Amino acid sequence: MRPIPHNSGIKPSTKNRKSRAAALAPGKAAPQTDAQLGRIVRLLIGHATVVVSGTKIAAEIGTSRSEVWRLVQQLRELGVDIAGHPSTGYSLKSMPDLLLPDMLAPQLHGTIFGKHIHHYYKIGSTNTAAVEAASAGAPEGSVFLAEQQSAGRGRGANHWYSESSTGIYCSVLLRPALPPSDALVITLAAGLAVHSAVQEIDSRVRVDLKWPNDLLIDDKKFCGILTEMHAEIMSVRYVVIGIGVNVNQSTFPVGLQTIATSLRLATGTEWSRVELCTALLKSLDREYRGLLEKADAAKSILRRFEERSSSVRGRQVEVEENPDLKGVTEGLDERGFLQVRTAQGLRTVLSGTVKLR
Repeated sequence: MRPIPHNSGIKPSTKNRKSRAAALAPGKAAPQTDAQLGRIVRLLIGHATVVVSGTKIAAEIGTSRSEVWRLVQQLRELGVDIAGHPSTGYSLKSMPDLLLPDMLAPQLHGTIFGKHIHHYYKIGSTNTAAVEAASAGAPEGSVFLAEQQSAGRGRGANHWYSESSTGIYCSVLLRPALPPSDALVITLAAGLAVHSAVQEIDSRVRVDLKWPNDLLIDDKKFCGILTEMHAEIMSVRYVVIGIGVNVNQSTFPVGLQTIATSLRLATGTEWSRVELCTALLKSLDREYRGLLEKADAAKSILRRFEERSSSVRGRQVEVEENPDLKGVTEGLDERGFLQVRTAQGLRTVLSGTVKLR
């Protein structure tokens, strides 16, 4: 495995990483429970105008009525509005805004992301699940979605706050025919995909791209991207792109309130996570296909990233891990790295956290 040297946007994967949520292995508790929860929701959606008995649900998913009651309670805790009781049966009071494969796949037909969608109600980290699946040979275009993460990961050692069923916690697996040196561009392309998805749904939202992997509204972060790569000397074996989007959060823990926001807080309205996730994956599919098929795609990505970022040019910055590296930004170089005009001359930021001043 060959990591990209000094690449702050791409994190090399580590071997033997364990996931408490057990990514895809058959028989593990988390995927089995998630599958049963998903089947209950799909069954209730399919019988939206009638009450479905606990006996029928138990027979359909292969379990007991008491287990159906426990699973229904779990769904309610996750925000699914289910009416009823074991003695009367169950029905959906409203269509759930859950990122279920059955709700996403038909809308993603024709993209690389429509065939292998894995959904979890609660998992440690979607990126961890995706990396483990990639190492086991999962196909390109595999998507890993969670309603909640107990160990969501941000850049470095940071934790990504993952409130239940309010954000988009998504990781995708790609196997690009690209040299490792070109992989930073994929992170920048993912940022553009999020930007385009938000603008597609509400063009009034002023989304700002912060190099290399954050998206801001009014200088507060609402989206972070964590890219992990496994590569040989000359080629990439796989890239996992993790995208966390704060969608409908109405509050944040005290330590995040001054630096984090959500689309709901920024716009005053609730967003459909299904609609946004669909738009995001479609946009990412377009960016990725273009990168592989068009000779000038990388230049286009860098140009558009600069156009959509208020901080890539003419902004006072400093690198958190290197306080001596501070100055005014002067755009991206041909590889996608940030250039800063310092008192000592033009320098290239190859790693570290860029702080806006």
